[in-house]
Amino acid sequence: MTPPGHDAPGEGPAADPARGFRFDLLKTDGRARLGRMRTSHGEVETPAFMTVATQGSVKGLTPSDLRAAGAQIVLANTYHLFLRPGHEIVRELGGLHRFMGWDGPLLTDSGGFQVWSLARLRKIGDDGVEFRSHVDGSLRFLSPELCVEIQHALGADVIHPLDECLGHPASEDDTERSLDLTQRWLRRCVEAHRRTDGGGALFGIVQGGAHERLRRRAVTDACALDLHGYAIGGLAVGEPKPAMYAITDLCAGLLPSDRPRYLMGVGKPVDLVESVARGVDLFDCVMPTRNARHGQAFTADGPLVIGHQRFARDPAPLDPECSCETCRRYSRAYVRHLFMARELLAQRLLSIHNVTFYLSLMTDMRRAIAEGAFAAFRARFIDRHGIESQGGSTASPECPEV
Repeated sequence: MTPPGHDAPGEGPAADPARGFRFDLLKTDGRARLGRMRTSHGEVETPAFMTVATQGSVKGLTPSDLRAAGAQIVLANTYHLFLRPGHEIVRELGGLHRFMGWDGPLLTDSGGFQVWSLARLRKIGDDGVEFRSHVDGSLRFLSPELCVEIQHALGADVIHPLDECLGHPASEDDTERSLDLTQRWLRRCVEAHRRTDGGGALFGIVQGGAHERLRRRAVTDACALDLHGYAIGGLAVGEPKPAMYAITDLCAGLLPSDRPRYLMGVGKPVDLVESVARGVDLFDCVMPTRNARHGQAFTADGPLVIGHQRFARDPAPLDPECSCETCRRYSRAYVRHLFMARELLAQRLLSIHNVTFYLSLMTDMRRAIAEGAFAAFRARFIDRHGIESQGGSTASPECPEV
């Protein structure tokens, strides 16, 4: 394993022939990285964004839609698929790839975010998490070992250990207690994973809140287990943006260069660019489809709120620079009409566009890194994209979905 903080393209790729997993670092431009992650279901060029298929479905879109938009890999949720339809049913039906009709790489999270977002329904102990199902009220228990078993049954290419995610703010003492628990669970997940022949590549999750000392400790402990990759967790949970960037910068700089780095649950387009600049390879967020359902479209000039009156007679596409089906065929005026009439097609058209925008952004960043021009790309994008929405603010909440 390449020492933390030292990017050395082509040296020491993480590989496990039994699972078909390998990561190659191809080029760096500053701290931005161009890589290739290989799985038994195909390759992923990084940096990459994972569309979120929480319950085995990216809301409103088919696998064909995702491929047309440029998707390489999707993310599914361990907690939700555990509750319904149940991992055993998915296993009996050939695994999640076959169940949802997606033949490309698939990553599953740990369910740890739901430990935080559904706090009113759960109790945490050393053995795991006991919770009331938000679906039917039944009492369930999720242990580190069961978390691994569920993801093996789903057949994901990349899996994650059970962890506890704290909201912001959290005291250093509370965060340290939580990190101790997460690290114990991590070791149990590693043991459970290595006892089986099946299962995807296991990534470790680095927690530690906004506390530098704890983040450093979490990286050291996780890297000592020599895992296939590492995720930076516990961000985008209410902390100020500068704090998120600072922790991302710290963790990415400490993690080994020959393993993929995944920033969980982030985020806005500007966040993706800024995090790639800090050395992150993988991202996921529900914003492309969630914000579409609230009438927001992402464009090269910043977000656009389609319900605003200014678009009622606008013949232009959502984004003149976008080549998605929505932008090729429909006007802002038509999409606004559908949205105001509460036609479901509006959500679908906006989702197609937003997913395409995110994935095209990743393609543009990969090209810029390959050409050694990432710094210039970053400056142009941030200057142009802006932060506020065109036509007013969206009603969409900032927090991720459960």
